[in-house]
Amino acid sequence: MTVESTAARKTTRRSSGTKRTASASTSTTKKTSTRAAVGATEPELVQLLTPEGERVQHPDYDIDLSAEELRGLYRDMVLTRRFDAEATSLQRQGELGLWASLLGQEAAQIGSGRALRDDDYVFPTYREHGVAWVRGVDPTNLLGMFRGVNHGGWDPNSNNFHLYTIVLGSQTLHATGYAMGIAKDGADSAVLAYFGDGASSQGDVNESFVFSAVYNAPVVFFCQNNQWAISEPIEKQTRVPLYQRASGFGFPGVRVDGNDVLACLAVTRSALERARRGEGPTLVEAFTYRMGAHTTSDDPTRYRRDAERAEWEAKDPILRLKTYLENEGHADAAFFEELEAESEALGKSVREAVRAMPVPEHMAIFDHTYADGHALVDEERAQFAAYEASFAAGEDE
Repeated sequence: MTVESTAARKTTRRSSGTKRTASASTSTTKKTSTRAAVGATEPELVQLLTPEGERVQHPDYDIDLSAEELRGLYRDMVLTRRFDAEATSLQRQGELGLWASLLGQEAAQIGSGRALRDDDYVFPTYREHGVAWVRGVDPTNLLGMFRGVNHGGWDPNSNNFHLYTIVLGSQTLHATGYAMGIAKDGADSAVLAYFGDGASSQGDVNESFVFSAVYNAPVVFFCQNNQWAISEPIEKQTRVPLYQRASGFGFPGVRVDGNDVLACLAVTRSALERARRGEGPTLVEAFTYRMGAHTTSDDPTRYRRDAERAEWEAKDPILRLKTYLENEGHADAAFFEELEAESEALGKSVREAVRAMPVPEHMAIFDHTYADGHALVDEERAQFAAYEASFAAGEDE
């Protein structure tokens, strides 16, 4: 150990104060530089329709749609939003146990969903109501699980649309395995797997990236970055844009304006075609915003500012397409009036269908657990039957 003189120690103490100030300044500079570096890597969104409803071109992604196709996209978004609003109201009235709204994400879902071929397969989370709509799934079937009367309500193979997945990120592994399977079968179809920005932090998602890249699986990972994983903002989840993660696994990623239905359609279609050509997976990050709560059990006013929501309201996906349709003369007043009537009819039919859903027999929960029966299930069935019978016995006394 070196013994310093008193004078040397005093000099060192004075210098150390200066060094600490310099160090703090350097640290601040480094943090600023890091933020600047991260900001510098922020890409321009792939965008074909501005928030003001103006059509723009993109050198890598473009699309030529007829007026009828454009009206179809608008209709899909409007009816999906109406269905979603009705489901939210039903939950507030006690008709559903829970609901996860897609408000604000209509363009991401309708655009990507319309990029699919009939023989492609979809693995959703629990918020892809718009994708379910374009795949032909009866909207009321989506509500059975949230009402507690079924475990999904539709045959996944009828529409090539898998059941909703509540467990975060696990569907990306299912999608990867399915994609590997169809590749071995020699099919030229592709798989589209949905997940959110929060799920991107899950191990399952990263494992699916590894397997899909190594085995060149024909799968497109579609991440709806709606800025919030329940109450955690995106900056608490990642230091770089989510789409850039793909390069670390050896496949391309692209960020698209998630509120632009045309861009979402063009980018997803391109990624699916790439997968069908045997060129492997793609990560699409749809940069959008969750306008409502995470689910109806959440209160977003506790953790985010009204000004933030107002900023994104100005980027509304439905409004921008309506503006474009009107400005270009692709839709007249009669079209919008008819669609409004259709929207109201949809809301009414959904409401009536939900309230008319039959309550399943309590014992039915044991019927399809195993195909050939199981001793433990038989024991549980007997216990539950005795439990139910105890209530009837109590009423007789």
